[in-house]
Amino acid sequence: MLTGEASAPEGVRLYAVGDTHGHLALAQELFGIIEEDLARASVAHHRIIMLGDYCDRGPDTSGLIDFLIAQASCHDMVFLLGNHDQRMLEFAEGIDEAPFNFFRYGGLETLQSYGIEPEDDAAWPAASRALSRALPASHRKFLSSLSLFHEEGGYFFAHAGVKPGVGLGNQQAKDLIWIRHEFLQHQGDFGKVVVHGHTPWDRVDIQPNRINVDTGAYESGILSCVVLEGNTIRVLQTGSKAGQVTAS
Repeated sequence: MLTGEASAPEGVRLYAVGDTHGHLALAQELFGIIEEDLARASVAHHRIIMLGDYCDRGPDTSGLIDFLIAQASCHDMVFLLGNHDQRMLEFAEGIDEAPFNFFRYGGLETLQSYGIEPEDDAAWPAASRALSRALPASHRKFLSSLSLFHEEGGYFFAHAGVKPGVGLGNQQAKDLIWIRHEFLQHQGDFGKVVVHGHTPWDRVDIQPNRINVDTGAYESGILSCVVLEGNTIRVLQTGSKAGQVTAS
C-alpha cells in the first residue's frame, strides 16, 4: 500500500508528531496549532501519535515529559519509543552498554534538565546513579511504557522505520528504533505506509512508501506533524513554516 492509497480509519483524524528532543516550547506551540486545526474542522475522533525521541539535545527533557503526560489526559495519544528514550532509561538503570554515547549525543542536556551537572564523561557512573534518583516515578513509568509501533488503517508508525523484506508483524525492536539507510533506501511497498522520524530532514519527506516527520527540531526550530484523514495528508509545523501544507 502506498501514499494516496493508504487511508486512516473512517471518522478518525491522526496527527503524527516528529522527534521533539527536549524542546518543550516547540511542543507547546505545535499542540496549540493542532488544537486550532481541530477547532477549524471538527472530527468524530482524533488521535495524536508521538514518534519518539522525547529526550536529549534540547534544553528541557524533564519539562517536555511532564507536558506530554499532561496532554494524555486531554487527547487520545500514542507514545512510541525512540532510540534516545531507550538509551536514557538504560542510562538511568545503569545498564547502558555505551554510556559515553549518552553524553555525546545530547544526554548532557537531559541530565541538566534534571538538575545534574556531571564533571566529565568519565563521571558517568555517578551521573547514572544521580539520574536514577532524580527521575520522577511518573517519568520512569512513561519511558517504560512506550510502544515500539502502532498500526492504524493503512499506516504503520515506528520511530526509525522497518526492515525491508520482514513482515510488519515480525519486526525486531532494534530495527524499529534504530534502522536507517537500509529502510530509507528501499523503494518497495512495505505493506502499509510507514510513518517515522529518527532521520532529520529539511522538510517533511513524503515518499510513495513512507513519510518522514523528523525535521530536526533541535537544530531547525521546526517541529512537524502530519495529519492523516481519509487518504489525505497535510502538514502542520512550528516556527517560520507554521501553518498547513496539503501534500500532492
